[in-house]
Amino acid sequence: MEDTRKGKSVSSAVQQRRERHKETLRSDLIAAARQLVQEEGYEGLTIRKLAKRVGYAPMSVYSYFADKQDILLALAQDRFEILARRIEENTADDPLEALRAVMAEYAAFGLGNPNEYRTVFMTEKTRPPAGMTFEELDTNNPAMQALLGRVEACIAAGHLKGDPFAIATMLWSVGHGTISLLITFPFHAFGDREAYVKRMCDLALKGLSGQDVPPLSDNPDRSCRPNGT
Repeated sequence: MEDTRKGKSVSSAVQQRRERHKETLRSDLIAAARQLVQEEGYEGLTIRKLAKRVGYAPMSVYSYFADKQDILLALAQDRFEILARRIEENTADDPLEALRAVMAEYAAFGLGNPNEYRTVFMTEKTRPPAGMTFEELDTNNPAMQALLGRVEACIAAGHLKGDPFAIATMLWSVGHGTISLLITFPFHAFGDREAYVKRMCDLALKGLSGQDVPPLSDNPDRSCRPNGT
């Protein structure tokens, strides 16, 4: 009996080490993919280049990512986690200022990493990661959850009114559109880029504050709401 328990314990320890090793290798691949994107953009991100960057055989990379789309989704998930941490570190007592901080962090990433932003957030996602739906991908998006939390705080304080998910999505649309234009049309006379982002954020908040924002559809999917509410 004792030998059987010992055997199971050893087997479990070996499995845990394998899982940790696998997670480490995946993290290395994501970090290397981000570097390639920052240096060379979308075209520079290939399985062969990624394998060479980390010193793996190309077939080893395929055991973690089926194709380039999988890598892009992994990069997006990783970036959303980083953004969420930065958002949580940037707090304010005033709910509106806390909401503006979300937009500021999002803009800081996009303008500071244009190649990565263009590749990760301006490339169409045609399918979700293996074993996950697009709805689950949204639900597990920590940056969106952080944005929703700030929106709900503004609603509770009376600064905004309406459907939190709709408001959050509209604010994201304004932020994404603004950053995309600043990146793809750098020659346009926007003036100071950070100041322009702030003006667009203020414009969006002013417009939304004057209305009761309805859901985005007649049968809204609330799976993306904090706590599933």
